[in-house]
Amino acid sequence: MLEKVEINFEKTVVVGIITQLQSDEKLNEYLDELEFLTFTAGGEVIKRFSQKMDKPNPKTFVGTGKIEEIHLYIKENDVKTVIFDDELTPAQQKNITKILDCKVLDRTNLILDIFAQRAETSYARTQVELAQCQYLLPRLSGMWTHLERQRGGIGMRGPGETEIETDRRIVRDRIALLKEKIKVIDKQMSVQRSNRGALVRVALVGYTNVGKSTLMNVISKSEVFVENKLFATLDTTVRKVVIKNLPFLLSDTVGFIRKLPTQLVESFKSTLDEVREADLLLHVVDISHPEFEDHIDSVNQILKDIKSDGKPTIMVFNKIDAYKPLLPNEDNLTEKTARHQTLEEWKNTWMSNVGKRNALFISAVNKDNFEEFRENVYEAVREIHISRFPYNKFLYPDYNDAIEE
Repeated sequence: MLEKVEINFEKTVVVGIITQLQSDEKLNEYLDELEFLTFTAGGEVIKRFSQKMDKPNPKTFVGTGKIEEIHLYIKENDVKTVIFDDELTPAQQKNITKILDCKVLDRTNLILDIFAQRAETSYARTQVELAQCQYLLPRLSGMWTHLERQRGGIGMRGPGETEIETDRRIVRDRIALLKEKIKVIDKQMSVQRSNRGALVRVALVGYTNVGKSTLMNVISKSEVFVENKLFATLDTTVRKVVIKNLPFLLSDTVGFIRKLPTQLVESFKSTLDEVREADLLLHVVDISHPEFEDHIDSVNQILKDIKSDGKPTIMVFNKIDAYKPLLPNEDNLTEKTARHQTLEEWKNTWMSNVGKRNALFISAVNKDNFEEFRENVYEAVREIHISRFPYNKFLYPDYNDAIEE
């Protein structure tokens, strides 16, 4: 008989601020995402706190009254963790921890923690550890509160290294070591990529939790790990895929997210080499998410950062089975917004400008419009292959004339 396993979620509260650059609506959207991140990490959000401010308080991020309100709430409800939506400075983190007397994390720390949980291979673990060390280095001050950093008086003079300096040196040495380790692995992966021959390379890119791995499984008939949580995939998976008689390589990459920590972008740049070296990008979008246009912008910005924004791209709008437009008066608004639009109406907006072949609407789970998807990917890969090897043209006819292997 199987034993019933009880999962104990850590009680948490989340905190964000409304500024001139971040409206109330935008903050709620970010806090929804932060709540999902917390759930992925193993926490349960029981309360949200927000405050309207011109800019964050340099000492405590939020105002003194709000920090007292949070303190009172966490004491009454036995909350162990407080998570802030924006990155805290080392001074803010130190001050808030002293006042609240509990675990204080920011969005960056939370994402790093999820990455640490999800890292399976040696390479992913090394990348995550490097990002964690880079995040930790400026925050070492105040971690040794039981020791004085420097003391005067008899017997205390002379050379020597304070505890904090020792720690910084250890962390710096570790960072240098991890960077060297990553260089070695990068060299190995570069050799692996060069050994893959002349096959056309296709990369799945997109926001986290849009269904890239599900799509990968459906196309390649493989078993890539899939879960309805953020950052289920950290390691790049490459599979040889054959549509009709045309072979190509398909890679599933790490998902992107808004406010992605700079440390992670830096340490995962090498993983994104798969995207950099791809001949064709399949940009997967969760059309059922109310803010999918923002997600597209975030992904495009990261593609720009890694100099991959000029590549041939097919926009794959996934989860059409879950898309539900708002009905008139459902949200007490008389004015029609983008969220009221049907899929047909969306297709006639900016989506029609990317070209009929470059905007596909599918459901990877239900395989809706999957034949159209296969045909478009086949034609795009075939075009790249023929431009590279014109003498091979007769091997791969039009999709309808090609024979299924």
